[in-house]
Amino acid sequence: MTVRLRAHHLLCVLTYVGRGYSPAFVENYEAIATRLSEGEEIELVAGPDDICGPLTADPEAHCHGPGVIERDRVAADAIARLIGSPLPPGARLTPSAALIARLRKTFATGEIRAACSGCEWAGLCDHVADGDYLGVKVSVYHSCEK
Repeated sequence: MTVRLRAHHLLCVLTYVGRGYSPAFVENYEAIATRLSEGEEIELVAGPDDICGPLTADPEAHCHGPGVIERDRVAADAIARLIGSPLPPGARLTPSAALIARLRKTFATGEIRAACSGCEWAGLCDHVADGDYLGVKVSVYHSCEK
């Protein structure tokens, strides 16, 4: 299996602590967080992804809007610069402990957070990053990694 994520959700999963738009959204996100924590591969997609699932039935949902598409572009560019590899739709990443740690470090410094500008969840994400990611749901630990 593969977790389908839009680019800005690569940032969102770093600070996800169990809050969301609705109970159905949170339940779905919890399942995705578990899959990512188990190291399931990520496929980058354009547009609504597995996290957006519970919201996509509403044509007015923000996951369909142009602002989110721009957020995805900015996030993909920032993360691509960090990892030294382009991130077009279809790119695949393994959420290893090393990758997640690197993303969290640069997220906390603000280096890869330009896509978060104007996001309604930015304050919560600031708090989680400032708190050394205490309580996050995506925790990738592989026995072969140190």
